[in-house]
Amino acid sequence: MQAAAGTLAASAQAQTGSLDRLLAIPGPGRVRAVLDTDTYNEIDDQYAVAYSLLSPERLSIEAIYAAPFVNDRSPSAAVGMEKSYEEILRLLGFFADADPGNVFRGSSEFMKGKGHPVESDAARDLIEKALESGDEPLYVLTIGSPVNVSSAILMEPRIKDKIVVVWLGGTTHYWPSASEFNLRQDVIASQVLFDSGVALVQIPTKNVSEHLKTTASELEQFLRGRSRIGDYLYGQFLQYQAVRTKGRNTGFPYSKVIWDISAIAWLNDPAWVPSEIVSSPVLTDDMRWESESGRHDIRVANNCNRDLVFNDVFKRLTSLRDPAA
Repeated sequence: MQAAAGTLAASAQAQTGSLDRLLAIPGPGRVRAVLDTDTYNEIDDQYAVAYSLLSPERLSIEAIYAAPFVNDRSPSAAVGMEKSYEEILRLLGFFADADPGNVFRGSSEFMKGKGHPVESDAARDLIEKALESGDEPLYVLTIGSPVNVSSAILMEPRIKDKIVVVWLGGTTHYWPSASEFNLRQDVIASQVLFDSGVALVQIPTKNVSEHLKTTASELEQFLRGRSRIGDYLYGQFLQYQAVRTKGRNTGFPYSKVIWDISAIAWLNDPAWVPSEIVSSPVLTDDMRWESESGRHDIRVANNCNRDLVFNDVFKRLTSLRDPAA
């Protein structure tokens, strides 16, 4: 009995040590990464896709996964995922060396229960790439509903020792509601993420990534006419603004949060998105945060240096040359 207890204690210590290592601030140099994105949801994922591909000295983007979403741009998870897949391929057209074969379709539905992962090419590829990892972790940049990632964890729990999930989603834990778009798209998948014990870096929206606002005039000054991808993103911003402001552009102040670049910025320079280690909260069915003793640790961002992040984004976006040139 004592021997069995000692074995369990040693196993728990090993798991804690592994989690501590994975949650540590990554050191300098290049890291392996995949990007999981609901790219057609609005206009910020496009910046994140481009930003990740334009950070080759830091990120080796090995795959991009299309995530599902439902809103006024998509009537169902399946349609949203397919539109995201198509938008990823459209964006890769701006990159001469981009390989469309590294883009995978994700879940066509949301989770029906915590024990019911959703099969997809994205989840299977994530499992394969994670298990290929040696001592260095695979960073899973997740900027939409976490259904692809949570499904992969349920399908193959061994990957928890191999990956670090950097998720843009949820709110700060002191906020009265946890609800925000990515989280409430699939509450069950979000619960799995916080309950699984995976190394999780959460970048909340409220009072953190919402600092990353820009305007049409700023994009015109720093992006327009500097690169094809910059012109594409600037044009998307103008179209989005016209819809959101119902054409009241003249004399009507408008700014837009480019939320998703925060996940890439955290890896490019963790000082731009400062974070701390906390106990993982419990996400309730009615989307609130609750504390519970004995929970594992996660890392949570508590701020974003808006100017330094956008300086890096704009610098990289204007460096891209026409693939045909």
